[in-house]
Amino acid sequence: MIQSMTGYGKSVLQLPTKKISIEVKSLNSKNLDLNTRMPSMYREKELAIRKLIASKLVRGKIDFSLYIEITGEEISTQINKTVVKQYIKQLKDVINTGEETEYLKMAIRLPDALTTEREEIDENEWSEIAAIIDSSLEKIQQYRLDEGQMMEDDFIGRVNIISNLLDAVIAMDPDRIDGVRERLTKGVADIKEKVDENRFEQELVYYIEKFDITEEKVRLKNHLEYFQKALKSDDSNGKKLGFISQEMGREINTIGSKSNHAPMQKLVVQMKDELEKIKEQLLNVL
Repeated sequence: MIQSMTGYGKSVLQLPTKKISIEVKSLNSKNLDLNTRMPSMYREKELAIRKLIASKLVRGKIDFSLYIEITGEEISTQINKTVVKQYIKQLKDVINTGEETEYLKMAIRLPDALTTEREEIDENEWSEIAAIIDSSLEKIQQYRLDEGQMMEDDFIGRVNIISNLLDAVIAMDPDRIDGVRERLTKGVADIKEKVDENRFEQELVYYIEKFDITEEKVRLKNHLEYFQKALKSDDSNGKKLGFISQEMGREINTIGSKSNHAPMQKLVVQMKDELEKIKEQLLNVL
């Protein structure tokens, strides 16, 4: 079953003093393009998170975000009281006519007035965060599967249209060959020249072989069947489906160039239109 590369997953964890939000977004990309955003205290876990995301999502342009919202009394930034008192004392030495609060306002803006303590990761807390990361990845995988199902239905519909158009081409082909034969015969009659019948038959065979699309019809039918079989495989392989669609396009183009028959070329144009829509969608298949 195919998967889309577009997806979104979000999970929230409420801890006693903070709320953790995990968001994972993905778009289509030829390879894995992973961008992570998280507070510095969790950076030591970044490599493990990247490996987990790569194993689960495989490919796509992926944005992973870990947000923290402090909801309790826990804060990591503290006032350096000793430094602030020293600043106030020095300010008073410079000019001693201001109010105490004015000195405090100035002192708090000076270097080293605030200190940020580096928090250590609580492993019990991290195990809870890791669980909601897994939950977010499961949500984005389900999103990808749901969108993949819609894409699969669309692909099957368009492949069936191409298959029906191919059946119309096959049904039309004998009349087209008769038309080629008739045009060549009429052309010889119009120039009122006597021709060697054997040579004429040889030339006729040459032109009919030149316009023959039997191999292209067989190969295109096989590609259409293989495409539908690949859609139903256990893994989602957008690149493989892309290769098959290229082969389908090659056969359709050859039929068009060989047809030399307006009604058949009209059918070929319709097949090309459906195939282009398939190719556009395939860019988003995992």
